[in-house]
Amino acid sequence: MTLTELKYIVAVARARHFGHAAEACYVAQPTLSVAIKKLEDELGVVLFERGGAEISVTPLGAQIIAQAERVLEQTAAIKELAKQNKDPLAGPLRLGVIYTIGPYLLPPLVKNIIERVPQMPLILQENFTVRLLELLRQGELDAAIMALPLPEHGMSMQTLYDEPFVVAVPQNHPWAKRSAVSAQDLKSETMLLLGNGHCFRDQVLEVCPEMARFSSPGNGMQRTFEGSSLETIRHMVASGIGLTVLPRASVPDMQSRSNMLAFVPFEAPVPERRVVIVWRKSFTRRAAIDAVCEAVAACELPGVDMFMPDGVVPDAG
Repeated sequence: MTLTELKYIVAVARARHFGHAAEACYVAQPTLSVAIKKLEDELGVVLFERGGAEISVTPLGAQIIAQAERVLEQTAAIKELAKQNKDPLAGPLRLGVIYTIGPYLLPPLVKNIIERVPQMPLILQENFTVRLLELLRQGELDAAIMALPLPEHGMSMQTLYDEPFVVAVPQNHPWAKRSAVSAQDLKSETMLLLGNGHCFRDQVLEVCPEMARFSSPGNGMQRTFEGSSLETIRHMVASGIGLTVLPRASVPDMQSRSNMLAFVPFEAPVPERRVVIVWRKSFTRRAAIDAVCEAVAACELPGVDMFMPDGVVPDAG
């Protein structure tokens, strides 16, 4: 049994296709197939059920592949330990970010990382929370920035900042001149939300439960539009189709009227989300995680309450 063979079976389990797995491993398909068959013969088990183009993992195969993933993760940890002995900040850091954080945090974060630790370039990926957690478990990412609540993950986690929500309305909407609105006020308005899969949608529905009933047709009309991005929804609000809720960091200037939008804060208690960074407990480059936390804390995100890397909220001054 070799690490290469373990890598091959994990790749096939993920791709559910021998050809795609071979491409991911940068080998010819016959090479991969022969290696997997050799491993199956050695173990005396069948790992995959082969039925035409459809590949499925056998129940025992799933257990073996899960163990193989842990072995590969530990192997990567050995390599990271060797690197850490030289410089834990040397080399790229693979960082994931959810879609509703990336556009607003990444530009200042990347700038800060380049200035503070130029020897540690960031390899970035935006994705949904569930997918980022999966990539973390598989060792495809080193850390990920996302928002609570999270599904059970069993990883290390540190708070980065708390971010309030604000309401975006068309410039000529009656609320545009109000000093604040309540979550209850939203129930009488046509709301525009992100589509399923975005955790920010779930967070908005959690703090504004009245909006949940708009996600299904009522009285013969659809009361919500489900968009693929916050920027798409922002433009639709500007056109007068409805209102939306945005994370505060996406609004550089609450007084801005240049894009035919007005932004109104919530009344207390203000709904908000907590943004965190998550990494595997086996990840050995803790100094790299600390460097990211410090770089995030130095980002001047509008309206958010930053946490210091040790988890203490900095003084307002």
